[in-house]
Amino acid sequence: MFKKKFSSHFLLVGGLFLTACANNEDINQVTLGVVGENNEAWEYVVDELMEKENIPLNLQTFTDYATPNKALADGSIDLNAFQTEIFLDEFNKTADQDLQVIGYTIMAPLGIYSASLSDVEELTDSMTVAIPNDPSNGGRALRLLETADLITLDPQEGLAPTVDDITANPLNLIIEELDSSQTARALEDVDASVINSGMDVDAGFFPSEDAIFLEPVTEESVPYYNVIAAHPDNVDNDTFKTIVAYYQTDTTAAVIKEASKGSQFPIWE
Repeated sequence: MFKKKFSSHFLLVGGLFLTACANNEDINQVTLGVVGENNEAWEYVVDELMEKENIPLNLQTFTDYATPNKALADGSIDLNAFQTEIFLDEFNKTADQDLQVIGYTIMAPLGIYSASLSDVEELTDSMTVAIPNDPSNGGRALRLLETADLITLDPQEGLAPTVDDITANPLNLIIEELDSSQTARALEDVDASVINSGMDVDAGFFPSEDAIFLEPVTEESVPYYNVIAAHPDNVDNDTFKTIVAYYQTDTTAAVIKEASKGSQFPIWE
């Protein structure tokens, strides 16, 4: 799996942090924001941190992608782990914030799903495809449709194309832009839907088994690596570094692979 220097840094120093907070009975509870109800890897880390470091880590579940960064920015939570780096960059830009990456977690391929089709080749003229409506996920979804040979995009638009950047649409597909939390629910009303990882699992899907087309994992996937984010004032917090170190272990990687049925890839390995 492709690595960033940042994540390998945590592997090198992680061992130094594993005992940083041991036997400290005065650590306040740390709240980490996640999206969706399936968080087996983090639940494992919660137990490990409490047992071995006496660090109480609380998971706060959100149902959308907009709120966790706002909560982190205003101090309602201490960390979050739900988003790609490109999504975080877009939030920082539009919200005039400076939330920081303190660790990497998984690569979760985006999938195209359908309630009526078994392959993207079954899409026909004027069918409707739903995609997320935020810039980073929407652009990623359009690039996925291009990878599936359904549309062609203006190459100059890079990672964040919009529907206006579609230069060829041979099937005259109708692209319906929805909030990410609605793309799975829309399956009964559209012919296909691009659903984010996490939202698809919550809807009962396993990407590696149920997607009619799954995003390939290549060197170009790096901007879509998922991250653990912190407020800029807390990037050097030793407790937070310990949390990252406990997440980035071989055992956590095994939990991720089993829980996702191979649909998510640890990217610090």
